[in-house]
Amino acid sequence: MESAKTRILLADDHALVRRGLRLILDAEPDLVVVAEAADGAEAVEAARSEEIDLAILDIAMPRMTGIQAAREISRQAPHVRILILSMYDNEQYFFEALKAGASGYVLKSVADQDLLEACRAAMRGEPFLYPGAVTALIRDYLRRARQGERVPDSILTPREEEIVKLIAEGNSAKEIAETLFISVKTVDRHRANILQKLGMRDRLELTRYAIRAGLVEP
Repeated sequence: MESAKTRILLADDHALVRRGLRLILDAEPDLVVVAEAADGAEAVEAARSEEIDLAILDIAMPRMTGIQAAREISRQAPHVRILILSMYDNEQYFFEALKAGASGYVLKSVADQDLLEACRAAMRGEPFLYPGAVTALIRDYLRRARQGERVPDSILTPREEEIVKLIAEGNSAKEIAETLFISVKTVDRHRANILQKLGMRDRLELTRYAIRAGLVEP
C-alpha cells in the first residue's frame, strides 16, 4: 500500500551518488524517495515543506554540512528520522552525528549493503551503528569511566524516570498528571519523548525497562 511506504529525502551534492542511492531505495517495496537536495540548506527546506519520514544526509555538503542540517531538521521537523551518510570512518564525525540527532551513521563504502537496514532500523526507532562505531562507543564509555567522569546511568531525565515509574505502576495519564501537578498533555508529551528515546512502543515495554532499571519492583 502506497501510504505505508517510508518517504525519504535524499541529500548529497553529487547527482550521480543521489541517482545510485535512489535506485537502491526505490527498488524496495517499503521505501520511496520523494525529495532530493544538493546541499544542507536545501535539505532543511525540503524537510520542513515536504511530507518526509526519513532524511538521508551526506556529511560533506556545501553551504551547510549534513551535521548542521541534521541539527536544524531535528529542531524544525522533530518527527523526521535522520541518517548520516559518510565517506569517513571517523569517531569524531560519528559522535557529532549522534549529538545532532541522527539515528544512524552509514559508511558510503558499504551503503549498498547497510543503507536499507539502516533506513528500517531508523523507522523502528532503533539506532544503526556500523561495527567500528560500536567499538568507538564502548571505548568512549570505558575512557570516561576510567577518568572518573560520571557515565550517564540513563538517557532519561529525572522527570522522565518519575513518569516511567508511575506508568509501570499502572497509573493513567490523568493520575500521573495529578500526582506530579502537571497537565495530561504534558504527561503525553513526556511519554512520547520517553518511547522515542528508548526505541519502545508501549506500556508493556516501558514496564520491562522500569524493572530492569530498578525503578519498580518486579
